[in-house]
Amino acid sequence: GMKGEALTIFAGDQIEKFDLVVIGVMPNFLAPKESIILVQLVGPKVEHTGVVAGMSGSPVYIDGKLAGALSLKLGQFAKEPLAGVTPIENILSLPHGQPAAVRAETAPDGPGVERAGVTPQFELPAEWASRSGIPGGSFLTPIDSPLVFSGFSGAAIRQFENVFAGFGMAAAQGGTIDARPDDRDIRPGDMVSAVLLEGDMSLQASCTVTAIVDGRVYVCGHPLFGFGSVEMPMARARVLTTLSSEMESTKIVNVGGTIGSFNQDRVTAVVGSLGAAPKLIPIDMTVATPNGDKHLSFRMMSNPKITPILMGLAALNGLVQNSVYGEGTTLHLTGGIEIAGHASVTLENFFTPTDSFIPDGMSVAGAVQGVFQRIFSNPYETADIVRVTLRMEALPERRLTTIEGVWVDKFEAEPGATVNVKVQLRPYRGSPVIRDVQVTIPPQAIRGTSMQILASDSATLNRMSIVSGSQASLQNLEQLISVLNRERRNNRLYVTLLGPSPTMVVQDKVMPNVPASQINLLDQRGGPASSQLMRQSAGGEWSVPLDQVVQGSTFITIQIK
Repeated sequence: GMKGEALTIFAGDQIEKFDLVVIGVMPNFLAPKESIILVQLVGPKVEHTGVVAGMSGSPVYIDGKLAGALSLKLGQFAKEPLAGVTPIENILSLPHGQPAAVRAETAPDGPGVERAGVTPQFELPAEWASRSGIPGGSFLTPIDSPLVFSGFSGAAIRQFENVFAGFGMAAAQGGTIDARPDDRDIRPGDMVSAVLLEGDMSLQASCTVTAIVDGRVYVCGHPLFGFGSVEMPMARARVLTTLSSEMESTKIVNVGGTIGSFNQDRVTAVVGSLGAAPKLIPIDMTVATPNGDKHLSFRMMSNPKITPILMGLAALNGLVQNSVYGEGTTLHLTGGIEIAGHASVTLENFFTPTDSFIPDGMSVAGAVQGVFQRIFSNPYETADIVRVTLRMEALPERRLTTIEGVWVDKFEAEPGATVNVKVQLRPYRGSPVIRDVQVTIPPQAIRGTSMQILASDSATLNRMSIVSGSQASLQNLEQLISVLNRERRNNRLYVTLLGPSPTMVVQDKVMPNVPASQINLLDQRGGPASSQLMRQSAGGEWSVPLDQVVQGSTFITIQIK
């Protein structure tokens, strides 16, 4: 029954008050010793808009004292503007430590698959539901934070918006404005944004300032991602207006200048301080067009869980936002990832369109996202990415060819002899063509045995530890980079000679011609964790570059006489 008031911005820079009435306190509602104050908002504005996305963090005062921050809302389509307030005691009890280095624990299966943050739902007990005059089974969820996209197309946003919705963020088109001298002059009730991307493409999550205590800025009243220790730039956010909706009202936000950094993303608040912003990863992206190259420059936060997703989103947007982009073209990706203290990762591959109902650029986005995920999730050290360059070019037509068969002019060969291998390829909606590849039988090949000649695409060889090394047995980041750079490219036809003799893969290297005595010893006693014993050996590999993506595999057997 106690009455209070809260502060927020509905439009412009004017902080406004609105009234509320306390329904009661629900102990241990969020977690052990994490209580919630259940309140009802009153007044013409909030009864019209309900609880607004972007209102999370709005400071709540009861008897003139700061009681907490608005953080929860009553589902969607709610008739009653009910909200949950995170008590200020739980907000101010957050740790003061510096950001810790973290590593992603698992890799997503592809673009938009990461589901680390599923928006929690907290069911109201029956007695509280009846006290509030709402149906039983109702639940509270964190108030959405407007996720402000600037420079992004709707097609790109739609492919990834479910990922961010899982973290309780509502995708919204917005803009960026120039920094102003008063950007740092923030008060409780003002809005700030956590910067994920900035530059020619920008992406920020916005919420309201709850309190500023001893130089620490407390916002949101709930987590953005729940990452714990983070490094995210803090920027000033300015509200254009509040859009009222029966489904979900939201603030329309423009993002201004950077004013500091967030270093804690916890259950009860996001915390940062005014001052210097953390280091971001600079990205240079080029999209080739018939009239010249279109350059994009932006910067991205570094975090093992979210940065790979952001890279996939940015790569897709860079393509579909290009005026010459169209479905049904073959895409060529080149570029590199510079990592401090290590060799650079080379990006180079071709991608053909598909008939599935997703943008053809998703294949490029998935490839870029996958490489970043492997770098960030490595168990050896934190990768300090210095710079990323991407160049994408759309080539006309669906440039795809399938391996249909392979044969040789003779099925017996002596050690050291050269064998002409013929591979039949069928281009997409075209006539078959024959490619000749000269294969040399190893001089040490054992007479009286047989070898396999494998004609394949890049994916087949990349999956075979016998020819690529095994990522599971690597020892450091440099070896992972070596494996990434050795992975085969989609636009090449590969012919590989496989022999019956066993061999070893040690860390990132395939060791040919290992003495039989050592093979037998390792087979009996087991080798070190960094080595693998293979029952076949690779006797050689040859490739033919094509202007098409190759798919499929087949093999034949040849006798060594």
